[in-house]
Amino acid sequence: MFWTKGGATFKPQKKVAPGTRRFELHKQAAATLGAGNLEEAVRLPAGEDLNDWLAVNVTDFYNEISLLYGVLMDTCTPISCPTMSAGPKFEYKWADGVRIKKPVRCSAPKYIDYMMTWVQTTLDDERLFPVRVGEPFPANYREVVRSMFKRLFRVYAHMYVNHFQALQEMGAEPHLNTCFRHFILFVAEFDLIEQQAPHSLSSRPTRAHTPP
Repeated sequence: MFWTKGGATFKPQKKVAPGTRRFELHKQAAATLGAGNLEEAVRLPAGEDLNDWLAVNVTDFYNEISLLYGVLMDTCTPISCPTMSAGPKFEYKWADGVRIKKPVRCSAPKYIDYMMTWVQTTLDDERLFPVRVGEPFPANYREVVRSMFKRLFRVYAHMYVNHFQALQEMGAEPHLNTCFRHFILFVAEFDLIEQQAPHSLSSRPTRAHTPP
């Protein structure tokens, strides 16, 4: 395992309480992933609801990215990364459609802070992610989930293109590669993001296509 400054993460880890709607599905996902077969780990378990499976996994990917980016907080700064980018051809501007309606240019740390806070707030919204058994998901649920995965991917893109050497020096490369491959296999399995990416990510360790 790589050094994580005492287990610090960029944002607090989201935990699922025992007895809640998706607790058992979270346990099942963790057990399957722990077995080491990533292709099997992304598949919808028999008899389970797809929307609940998407909710379980977007939460887990949020936690993983928070952990990975947490080790870069002293490396990825407004001075070193004045824009949120993945190489010279890919710059990402932030807008959430509510508090910030017009896309704004910001540093990578600010963008990632905005984005992870937005994901956290969205996951906590029970109108979008119902927690009681039998409550329906909203009509725009799939659209919201796709937006979350697209934006989470941008953190991977930034880490690989701008901070890969630093992550190697910390011993984080194997964990980064495993998490990224899991992420790509999942989004490919459920067609969650368009299949296009920064060229520098095309050789990363995965059998799936890489999204934007």
